[in-house]
Amino acid sequence: MLEDYLHILIFLVVAILIGLAPRVLGMLLGPRRPDPEKDSPYECGFEAFESARMKFDVRYYLVAILFILFDLEIAFLFPWAVVLEELGTGGLLAMSVFLGILVVGFIYEWRKGALEWE
Repeated sequence: MLEDYLHILIFLVVAILIGLAPRVLGMLLGPRRPDPEKDSPYECGFEAFESARMKFDVRYYLVAILFILFDLEIAFLFPWAVVLEELGTGGLLAMSVFLGILVVGFIYEWRKGALEWE
């Protein structure tokens, strides 16, 4: 039974190595030229000049919700498409309801102006 998981273990080890190798090579071989601008903290696209409890524009949250909507849609759409024939009409209707809810969220964001950049 454990032999079945050997492939997964090998995959995880190779994935970790591929992920860590460029970082380690960059740290060892790359030039280190500190610069105040490069070392400055960044997270939201602007310099932190007030307390951490300052209010953000609602569009910041709407863009985050939009990302989650499309991310969830794709995450559920691929496995559903693979087994669509086995699910039949019930699976088609369930996914239609799910996509309908996502479309309602998308329309809400569109009307709120989250897709318009100034």
